Amino acid sequence: MRTHVVDHPLVAHKLTTLRDERTDSPTFRNLTDELVTLLAYEATRDVRVEPQEIRTPVAATTGVRLARPRPLVVPILRAGLGMLDGMMRLLPTAEVGFLGMVRNEETLQASTYAERLPEDLSGRQCYVLDPMLATGGTLAAAIRFLVDRGADHITAVCLLTAPEGCARLEELLQDLEVPVTVVTAAMDERLDEKGYIVPGLGDAGDRLYGLAE
Repeated sequence: MRTHVVDHPLVAHKLTTLRDERTDSPTFRNLTDELVTLLAYEATRDVRVEPQEIRTPVAATTGVRLARPRPLVVPILRAGLGMLDGMMRLLPTAEVGFLGMVRNEETLQASTYAERLPEDLSGRQCYVLDPMLATGGTLAAAIRFLVDRGADHITAVCLLTAPEGCARLEELLQDLEVPVTVVTAAMDERLDEKGYIVPGLGDAGDRLYGLAE
């Protein structure tokens, strides 16, 4: 597993405002959208392409286009939905699948409650959207779900990660023979006793969409 922390002043600037507890939900959503687009630029460096012959107004030349099968973008519900538009802005021709996973706050184990994905993902590059890589259980379960269906290349895009989460993710996925990359805006200090990232930004889902009753 490879972890790539995007070191860019615009990323750091937007992340600082996201962290601020005074940032309201509309601003939080807009900034998440912008930040994910910046992260997506780094996350798609290994996207597969194929040659394409074209003619410019001056001459014939060879360019590239996204190879088939098309990449699949998979937000983890619900918070991952807030990252979808920013990712699709850079990959508008990608397909989108949805994966609903919930973490038990006592056991910290993740379980799947909904999915809308192709049954066969053979040969597919998948981009998983999950704002917070905290304990690592949810993301590991999502990646295994995709690999079990045939995905052969996984990139996870996260706003924030914790060292414990990255270590746990690598441990849980060590038997996979599929390359996994985590692209993130920051590696934070640690997890607290409740499994939240410190300093973090709170609950991403609640800050995006409000408190769930």
